[in-house]
Amino acid sequence: MIANLIGGFISILVGTSLIGPVASEVNTATDSGGNLSINTSWGASVLDLVPGFFALSILGIGVAVTYTSLRQAGIV
Repeated sequence: MIANLIGGFISILVGTSLIGPVASEVNTATDSGGNLSINTSWGASVLDLVPGFFALSILGIGVAVTYTSLRQAGIV
């Protein structure tokens, strides 16, 4: 149970620290005047969703680790 919590905490910590660089790279790729925004504006719109879904996946890791730990402890 402790190993799951430590592994989950490390995953959340690394994922949270990567949200900024992911958002920065997405903004660079979708800047106005860039090749992507000129050729396919829908591609730039879809690419703008990546940081949000990345953050949701980090949230999912936290929920999964919490649920697994509680289940192993017999609480859930």
